[in-house]
Amino acid sequence: MNSGLLLSFLAVDLLLVCVPGADWAYVIATALRGRSVPRAVAGLVSGYALHTVLATAGLAVLVAGSPGLLTVLTVAGAGYLLWLGWGVLRRPAVPDASAAPAPSGRLFLRGATISGLNPKGLLLYLSVLPQFLTLHGAHLPVPVQTAAFGLLHMACCAAVYCAVGVLARVLLAARPAAARAVTRTSGAAMLGIGAFLLVERLATL
Repeated sequence: MNSGLLLSFLAVDLLLVCVPGADWAYVIATALRGRSVPRAVAGLVSGYALHTVLATAGLAVLVAGSPGLLTVLTVAGAGYLLWLGWGVLRRPAVPDASAAPAPSGRLFLRGATISGLNPKGLLLYLSVLPQFLTLHGAHLPVPVQTAAFGLLHMACCAAVYCAVGVLARVLLAARPAAARAVTRTSGAAMLGIGAFLLVERLATL
C-alpha cells in the first residue's frame, strides 16, 4: 500500500478524531468521575472495530447504497446523541475521586454503543475511507486496504482518547467549575449534532 496514501488518510483521520463529540464527552466524564479511562476507551475502540469488520466485509458499501437502512442507522445515532447530550446537561460531570467504581463491563459496553452509533464514525467509514481505496492497477485487495485503514483509525482513537482522558483528569480535577463548563459544552454539542442529523435525514424522506 502506498505510504503517501496512508499518511494522507492519517492526517484526515486525526482531524476527525480530534473534533470533540460524543466520544470525547464520554471519556472526559469517565475521567472526571474517577473511573477507568482505559476501559472506556477500549469500549469506544471496539465499536470502531465492528465498523471495520463490516466495512471489510463490504457491508459499508451496502449500507451506503441503501437509503432506508442508512436512514435507520442515522436516526438511531442521532437519537442516542440527543439522549446522551440531555443526560450530560442534566448531570454534568465533576471531579469525584470518591465515586464508587462503575462495573468494567458497563463502561466497556457503553463505550462500544456510543462509538458504534456515532454518526461521525458512520461518516468516516461510508464517505471518507472509500476515497482512499486503490481500485485499479497493482494493489492489495480492497478488503485488506479497508482493514488497514480501519486499524489505523482505531489506533488514532485509542491514542487521542487516552490523552484526552489523562488531560481531563490532570487539568480539570481541581477545577469543578471548569469541569462543569466543559461537560455542559460537550452535552450541548451532542444535542446540536443530534438535532441537525435528525432534521437533515428526515428532510430527505
